[in-house]
Amino acid sequence: MSSRRRIAVVGAGLAAVSVCDALRAQGYDGELVLFSAESGLPYDRPPLSKDVLLGKARREDVLLRPEQWYTERLVTLREATVVRAVRPHEGGLELADGTAVDADRVVLATGGTPRALPVPGGDDPAVHVLRTWEDSVRLRERLLPGTRVAVVGAGLIGAETAAVAVARGCRVTLVDPVAVPLAGVVGDTVAGALHGRHTTEGIDVITGGVCRLEHPPGGGVVLRLAGQCRSVQADLVVVGIGIRPATGLAEAAGLHVDDGVVVGPGQHTSHPNIFAVGDVARRSGHRVRHEHWEAALRGGEAAAHGILGRPLPEPGASWFWSDRHGSRLEAVGTMADAERTVLRGTPDSGAFTVLGLRDGRLVAAAAIDRGPDIRAARRIVDRGIPVDAARLADESADLRALLKR
Repeated sequence: MSSRRRIAVVGAGLAAVSVCDALRAQGYDGELVLFSAESGLPYDRPPLSKDVLLGKARREDVLLRPEQWYTERLVTLREATVVRAVRPHEGGLELADGTAVDADRVVLATGGTPRALPVPGGDDPAVHVLRTWEDSVRLRERLLPGTRVAVVGAGLIGAETAAVAVARGCRVTLVDPVAVPLAGVVGDTVAGALHGRHTTEGIDVITGGVCRLEHPPGGGVVLRLAGQCRSVQADLVVVGIGIRPATGLAEAAGLHVDDGVVVGPGQHTSHPNIFAVGDVARRSGHRVRHEHWEAALRGGEAAAHGILGRPLPEPGASWFWSDRHGSRLEAVGTMADAERTVLRGTPDSGAFTVLGLRDGRLVAAAAIDRGPDIRAARRIVDRGIPVDAARLADESADLRALLKR
């Protein structure tokens, strides 16, 4: 391991920090350099659309690691440093100021950039996105009581932002072309209950698409909806319609890119000395990139094993969460993989679980405010334990008991 003199990690999100942490844990004793385009210590992104936007969290509250971690792990943090190019055949990087940096291995953790609203007026100054600390602070300052806020996109970021805005006293309209967002992942029952909460909390929910933005004489912004004789008036617009993977460095370096940097099981790219992790990476043979917190964590760990030539850890079932309107959604796997579903609890109670089965085994689970169910379900999925549908539906039966088989 000491023969590898330097590993350079480009990016400073969770996946990047996870790579560094795992490399040291696996015994790598060479130089580790983390290049961050942003100033300050790397921070966690999920709180940006939750506690940071609510004003409940400061920058130091959402740091991925404290300052002493970098010193103790011998990780050199190069903040406010932009990498201009990766030179795979020359063994290194080129910085924006022209400086060349040698590296035996390069890990791309460049993340993604928010998708712009692709309509006339979509680049209006009143349009906000939410990806960085600065984005969240800037938006928070505008979310004042009575402010008319239009949120375009009802996925995780859009839904969480809408929930925060209405909690701050804003008049919120949520627009999405899909009637029940997330249904393909968590199933119709859970997705429907989640989406229905927006209306209950006073958000005007519209199913449709935006065709253009206009500036009326009286100020503000008007969103014209495609195919509808309706428009939405707002003081500001928040767009949450996903991200584009930041593949510019990879493309310029000649790596295989297809909706992300294509990687193998150990996060190897098409060049043996370059790895990719986090939102920018897409596993070969997988149709979609996984843009969740835990996927970034596990991808970083897998990259460390791949770099060091160690056996890869078992990935386990995917897991993600979302907080909105005082409730928490958690999901394991994807409900699209299930042949049938089992309901545990009642949707009317506000807290329930839906379990997805295939061939007598649990393959997915989604729940609202039922954390213990999800924790047990995740372990059942990972172990491939045969399950009985009637027992899963019986709330008097502890799901953890199935793990003792």
